[in-house]
Parts: sequence; C-alpha cells; structure tokens
Amino acid sequence: MEDKIKVLNAKITEAKKGGGEKRIEAQHKKGKLTARERIHFLLDEGSFEEIGMLVTHRSSNFGLDKQKILGDGVVTGYGSINGRLIYIFAQDFTVMGGSLAEAHAQKICRVMDLAMKNGAPIIGLNDSGGARIQEGVVSLGGYADIFYKNTLASGVIPQLSAIMGPCAGGAVYSPALTDFIMMVEDSSYMFVTGPNVVKTVTHEEVSSEELGGASTHSSKSGVAHFSCANEIALINNLKTLLSYIPQNCEEDTPSSPYNLTDERRENLNNIIPDNTNQPYDIREVIQEIIDKDSFFEVHKDYAENLVCGFARIAGRSIGVVANQPAFLAGVLNIEASTKGARFVRFCDCFNIPLIVLEDVPGFLPGTDQEWNGIITNGAKLLYAFAEATVPRVTVITRKSYGGAYDVMSSKHLRGDANYAWPTAEIAVMGAKGAVEILYRKKIDDKKFIDEKTQEYEDKFANPFIAAERGFLDDIIIPKNTRYRIIQAFSKLKDKKLKNPNKKFGNIPL
Repeated sequence: MEDKIKVLNAKITEAKKGGGEKRIEAQHKKGKLTARERIHFLLDEGSFEEIGMLVTHRSSNFGLDKQKILGDGVVTGYGSINGRLIYIFAQDFTVMGGSLAEAHAQKICRVMDLAMKNGAPIIGLNDSGGARIQEGVVSLGGYADIFYKNTLASGVIPQLSAIMGPCAGGAVYSPALTDFIMMVEDSSYMFVTGPNVVKTVTHEEVSSEELGGASTHSSKSGVAHFSCANEIALINNLKTLLSYIPQNCEEDTPSSPYNLTDERRENLNNIIPDNTNQPYDIREVIQEIIDKDSFFEVHKDYAENLVCGFARIAGRSIGVVANQPAFLAGVLNIEASTKGARFVRFCDCFNIPLIVLEDVPGFLPGTDQEWNGIITNGAKLLYAFAEATVPRVTVITRKSYGGAYDVMSSKHLRGDANYAWPTAEIAVMGAKGAVEILYRKKIDDKKFIDEKTQEYEDKFANPFIAAERGFLDDIIIPKNTRYRIIQAFSKLKDKKLKNPNKKFGNIPL
C-alpha cells in the first residue's frame, strides 16, 4: 500500500507543477498567475476539491504523444466563496498554451454538468491560445460541447467568465454565452482572429491591445462588462459580483435584515436643475436612493448614456437601470439599448428586482443609428422590460419623451410601481420640436412660436396628465423617493407573474 501511495503522491506533485518551473516562471514574469494560484486567491481557503487532476489527452499526432501533462492544461473542481458552493475551471497557460482539446473540454463539461445538477454558479478563468491545432476537428468539437452546455445553463445558473490572458478563435464564444465577462488591463485579449490574420485578410495594422484588449472591449465593443487593473482586482470583483446574485434561477436574491429609520434624503430635492436642458449626474440620485456605498456598476465605460449596476436597498440586492443626462442627454441609442436589454434580462433570470430611473429625451436620431439598426436594437430593451416578471419600480425624474417613455418600464409594460417627481415632463417630444412640426407654416413668426411653445410646456411639461390617466401611481416629493421604493418592494416581495406558455420569443437578447 505504501508504494502505491508513493506513486499517487508523485503523480499529484507532478500535476501541481503544470507545465514545469520554467513555464511557471515565464508566466510570473508577465505579471500573471497560474491556474492554481488564481483558484487559491478566489476560493475560501482550503475549500477547493479538484476533479480530473490526473486526466491526460489520448492523441499522438504531431508529437503529442511526447507531451502528456497531467490535467491537460485545465484545473477543474469545486469550492466555496464566502461559504457559497461554486464550480470552477481555470485554464493553465503553462501547459501547451492552455489550448483546448478533447480531454480538456471534457473536464470543463464535467464541472458544468455538476454545477447545473447542484444549482450553483460556475466561474471560468480563461487563459488559452485557442483550439489545440494538433487535434484538429476533435478540438473544435470540444468547443462546441462547451457552447452547448453554456446555452443550456443560461438563465439557470450564473455563469461568470474571467479573461486572464489571450482568448482567441472559438475560445471567445464560450465567455460570450455567459452572463458577465471580466478582463485584465494590458494582459488579457479577446479576438476572433489575431493581429497577424487581420493584417493578412484586411491589410489593417493593429496591436493586440487595440484589437481586443480590456480597454477596447470595455469601452468600444461592450464585450467586456468589467475592466480590472490586475488579476487580484479581478478576483475581488468576482467575489463582489457574486454577493449580489443568487445561486440559481429558483432562489431569491441575497438579503440581510434592515430596520427602517428616517429614510428621507433631503439632497434629492435639489438635484434637478431649473434649466431643463442642463445636465446632472444620475449617479447622485442612485447614491441617495440605495444603501450607502452599495452600488456596483456594470459596463461603466460602455454606452455611458445608460447606467446599469447592482445595489442594495434595505439590505436586499436589486438591479438599477438609469438614463444618464450627463452623457448624450441620457438618450437611448443602439449601444445603450443592447446594454440595458442584456442587464434587464439577467436580473429577470435570477429574480433580482429592478429600479428604473428615467430621464430620457427619446431615441438618438441620425443615419448612423438608423443604418445600424436602432429600430431592432432599441426593440431589445423594450422586449426585455415587457417580458420581465421581477418586481419593478420606475421613477421619472425629468424628461420622458417619445417611445422611450414606453420602453423604460412604463405601466403599459407591466411596471409594478410607477412614480414621478414634480419635475417630470411626459410628452411625445420636447416643446420646441413639437411646435415647429405642428406649426411649420408659421415657423418664421417668432412671437407665435414662442406662445405655442409655452402652451405646449404648460400642458405637457408636467406629470399630471399621466397621473390623471392612471399611468403613474403617484407623484412624489424627491426626498421621499427612497422610502417609497422600500415600501413598494416590501409589498412586491411575494409577486407572482407568469408569461404565456411558449417555446421562446423571437428577439434574442
């Protein structure tokens, strides 16, 4: 028995070395951790239980039979984060560049299956050069197996992706199918084809960072939801994000006991400028409404005209969707619509109530928006809100114009509690534009136009008509907003709403 135990221990020691000391050293020189080191910092101390440590590939093409390394370039298993069960896989770049092949993929699929069976989140720490070329179509099949598991798991358990190094080719599509993507600045990359292929095919000269770095994907493409300064910051972000979301689609959001005190926030009475065209920062409103320092913003640097993120109100986790008047006047465009749609859908999947703060002049006009599909992309946000069954509270702070009034969780889209501040303006469009359309033949008569503009403002630049129609539940004094939201959510905690039975809808989010 002792001899057999020695053999086992030797194999365990070998497996833990990954690609060997030289490659580990090279990884460290790049400022990057190994797969096992990342797991060590992410999971609760001593909680990790590894699965498939001794797995090796079974291929012999192109000298692979001489490169058999225990674990095959990915560490898989389960553990806990703040006491919560988590399944995890971490690719190890020290082993054949973290390349994915048959055995590697099978290990990942195994922990994904276990996560589904046990209703626990799965976290992928990605650091891979892509498909293992030497295994050919078998490697591609491995990716497809993972994509299929990602699809089945979507909306059932949270799926979080951390990009800790290069992620190329098929390797980008598994993270893209998950709920959130985090990247590390200056050391992680995502692209379908790298700079060399781009140069060959399109003759563009572009660096890896410019093509698919963290700054690019967190600000230009919107592929990444978070950009982190280093790997430890990313690991801490993963822990924070998990604290806002439940284990699976059948559980409620995390909450802690809260005793009501004086929930009035006097500052809210002074946030809206007298000039309706003057911007203000909606984050100031958010901070006054939520529990102190609880806001965790998602997609911060992308589509800044819409602010999305998680927070807590009276100890309960909620999602926030808010127009941002300080950027493009809070207008809805393609990027903001898709950003908001995906966030709303995530919250709806995992029973996270939504607060909607509305100050929106409409959808962004122009050829760029029309030719790139503002109609179908704007519809995604509309669709997400309309289909959402979680508790929803909407507060119109100022402008609510055009179709954007409908879209932003209006009463017509089954908003549960819809409030407005006295400063709210609910109309088809702004007064000047409306009058110039209605009286275009008299557009040169300044006195007449000014009079009609004032008439339009008197009639529509207020929330009272909407309230008379029952489209608003109440017009509230701003300082009371937090209290009213807390009360609304407390009444909605047992909300039950079921959409019509169907296979699925026709607008993918």
